[in-house]
Amino acid sequence: MKETDVTAKVVPRELRRHGHVRTDDYYWLRERDDPDTLAYLEAENERTKTTLAHLRGLEETLFQEIRGRIKETDMSVPYKRDGYYYYTRYEEGKEYPLYARKRDSLDNPEELMLDVNLLAEGHEFFVVGGLAVSFGQDLLAYATDVQGRRIYTIRFKDLATGETLTDVIPEVTANVTWANDNHTLFYARQDPETLRSCRIYRHLLGTDPAEDALIYEETDDTFSAHVFKTKSRRYLMIVSSQTLSNEFRYLDAGDPTGEFTVFLPRERDHEYAVAHFEDRFFIHTNHEAKNFRLMAAPLDRTGKEDWQEIIPHRPDVLLEGFEVFRDHLVLEERRDGLMRIRVIPWSGAEEHYLAFDEPAYLARVSMNPEFDTTVLRYGYTSMTTPNSVTDYDMVTREKTLLKQEEVLGGFDAGDYRTERLHATAQDGARVPISLVYRKGMERDGGSPLLLYGYGSYGHSLDAGFGSARLSLLDRGFVFAIAHVRGGEEMGRQWYEDGKLLKKKNTFTDFIVCAEHLIAQRYTSKERLFAMGGSAGGLLMGAVVNLRPDLFKGVVAQVPFVDIVTTMLDPDIPLTTGEYDEWGNPNDKAYYDYMLSYSPYDNVEAREYPHMLVTTGLHDSQVQYWEPAKWVAKLRAVKTDRNRLLLKTQMEAGHGGASGRFKRHRETALEYAFLLDLVPSPE
Repeated sequence: MKETDVTAKVVPRELRRHGHVRTDDYYWLRERDDPDTLAYLEAENERTKTTLAHLRGLEETLFQEIRGRIKETDMSVPYKRDGYYYYTRYEEGKEYPLYARKRDSLDNPEELMLDVNLLAEGHEFFVVGGLAVSFGQDLLAYATDVQGRRIYTIRFKDLATGETLTDVIPEVTANVTWANDNHTLFYARQDPETLRSCRIYRHLLGTDPAEDALIYEETDDTFSAHVFKTKSRRYLMIVSSQTLSNEFRYLDAGDPTGEFTVFLPRERDHEYAVAHFEDRFFIHTNHEAKNFRLMAAPLDRTGKEDWQEIIPHRPDVLLEGFEVFRDHLVLEERRDGLMRIRVIPWSGAEEHYLAFDEPAYLARVSMNPEFDTTVLRYGYTSMTTPNSVTDYDMVTREKTLLKQEEVLGGFDAGDYRTERLHATAQDGARVPISLVYRKGMERDGGSPLLLYGYGSYGHSLDAGFGSARLSLLDRGFVFAIAHVRGGEEMGRQWYEDGKLLKKKNTFTDFIVCAEHLIAQRYTSKERLFAMGGSAGGLLMGAVVNLRPDLFKGVVAQVPFVDIVTTMLDPDIPLTTGEYDEWGNPNDKAYYDYMLSYSPYDNVEAREYPHMLVTTGLHDSQVQYWEPAKWVAKLRAVKTDRNRLLLKTQMEAGHGGASGRFKRHRETALEYAFLLDLVPSPE
């Protein structure tokens, strides 16, 4: 088909539910293998290439600039486990990592476990996941995906000989865990249609994977299952998870053929997680604690009646996580939208918080595989501070900076400024905004500003560093994050106020943040841009329907924009497991509410901003046809002549291209699109 025929093709299909009839003219785009579908996607790619042809020089400049800030020969901070120092390193000019280790001392010779560059040869897309070293430290299990659909193949390597074993386990997830007998691996397999991880298997090295024992099957299609080993390495854990509920099963890791025991049966609205230390299990739970609390239980009595409270619930503090050491308990707490790290000695000595001075930042407990240490490793970043790894002595309170991401090209953090603001929502809620810009920016409304948002699944967007972003800041942009409801920045209630029948708060919060930034003269309507991906792409679709006049341009990355049709289809990935996030549209109340904001269903004959929409043909999270249909419908009905572009990665999935540098080709395209739309100074 010619491009004009493809983009104009209309095949009406009536979709009926609750007595309501919707006509979907572009339902045919769901046929992945239909030549017309592929022709449509290729034609849209060609349209994008042609429309932006004048930006190829800028795009290449941006890509080289972004790549030029990355230290090509680099290495992660090693961590020690069972006598080995493990680390990841990169070599100049190579796209993929090398996984390596050294025995006893960093001065000893390197043992190269895996060179992903060699494995990736001949593949347009390549990802390694699920790396797991056996209990005896001599075997490596790893999973590879060559398509981007998160369907992996597990392979094994003998680290003593360098030999790749003959065992191959295809069509699984990247979730792998060794038992302590050094030859039994537990792994998770997904449903082939929905890709829901739902079956846990046991594989004995040297046996036929087709005969692997099915250990557990999660039959509730709103739950998924995975397997892991506790930090103590004493227990194997199978956890079944759903938006509002968890259920753990445990087994002595030294007895892989034994029976798993249910820790606590699942209950509606009860989320919990379990860790082990010495003679106790620690339980992170929201039982009678909206913002979670920490409990402990004896190893042989795990019912709630035997739980002992360690850290009580607090209405103004969200307990996000914890780390147990021999002499200390470390908590990750979120208060007023910012992460705090709290150190509590088991001895009863004075507790304290680590001090962080910037107005917006992200601090997280890092890799801490050992119990018997007084040193806590944590990560820190802000919008002006590159990612850093620090060792903190919990007794002396001394900090040792081990590594800070090196940003090449003359970067100086002192050239930039970060701020934290608050916008007031329609119902009085104070919505945080984190922003960064180059010093010297005048608040006169003349600066372009890119506002980023997400606002779903309780995922908090923290104020971290991005070296690629400097290409915008150095060209006069302000970059801002709207911490809208649906995330968990301000506690659990912040999440609950941005989901289900309160989902529209996410969209209106983003809009009031945009309006506040204009009112405070950080930018103007003519220079305001928006960006979001996946569920953040849903946010983009909703706000351009609600306030298309507010933004000059929008980048919607792999956007979840056809929410009603998707949530009515239990046979595709991420539907049944998300009823408690969006609502079950088989219930009329949820159907009507979702339909009222679904970006695809609310496209109208009106003017829209300039828009760049991206997707991946093999996306397992947001199927490619959602953005493809959305663009087709927008093009058919919108009344403006603004740019509307669809870019499909034909060899990738939800995360875009693989490779350390290659992925920034898309970043450069997006930045060039935005920069080209900035009006000339008056």
